[in-house]
Amino acid sequence: MASVLSYESLVHAVAGAVGSMTAMTVFFPLDTARLRLQGVVNVLLTTPLWVVNTRLKLQGAKFRNEDIVPTNYNGIIDAFHQIIRDEGILALWNGTFPSLLLVFNPAIQFMFYEGLKRQLLKKRMKLSSVDVFIIGAIAKAIATTVTYPLQTVQSILRFGHHRLNPENRTLGSLRNILYLLHQRVRRFGIMGLYKGLEAKLLQTALTAALMFLVYEKLTAATFTVMGLKSAHKR
Repeated sequence: MASVLSYESLVHAVAGAVGSMTAMTVFFPLDTARLRLQGVVNVLLTTPLWVVNTRLKLQGAKFRNEDIVPTNYNGIIDAFHQIIRDEGILALWNGTFPSLLLVFNPAIQFMFYEGLKRQLLKKRMKLSSVDVFIIGAIAKAIATTVTYPLQTVQSILRFGHHRLNPENRTLGSLRNILYLLHQRVRRFGIMGLYKGLEAKLLQTALTAALMFLVYEKLTAATFTVMGLKSAHKR
């Protein structure tokens, strides 16, 4: 035991810690890029499934918008087949560009969550479960409200059966995103960008609030087991 707690062991421990911190600092940008790339890959791989999912959910719905043409699919495989046959394989990636932009949604959510948490911790020593639940819901509500117009355009592009800018037929391009936003505002007013926001807020805010609550409880429990100071405290 004495050899383990010797001065030489302490020197090696400090040297290893400094080396580890130096390596992490130098290569942290690469780790950040890796996480961003993972988000992009995830969007590219799952967008075809979301496109088919959106169309199947909206099948049979009655639309007041004359620009939208109803679909008729006999399941997932038939939906993939008809989309590729009638619109080309790239149609499976409709809405990819707004999906990539929506990667910022969690970033906005965590930014506001951490900001609100720091403000509360200035006034009290520890956050209650209610505090965590409320600020988690508020943070997600802000992120959802800010990005909801993009989610609206994303759904329109995924559905696919919509008349786009005749000057540019490339689905999901920045020009068509702006065109659809403009058309939406011109037809329904600025609030047309936020149709269905109430239901979305109810779903996402409560889900995020519960997630943050569980996250903070697990973090606090882990700190307690390890004998460390909880992140809830100053």
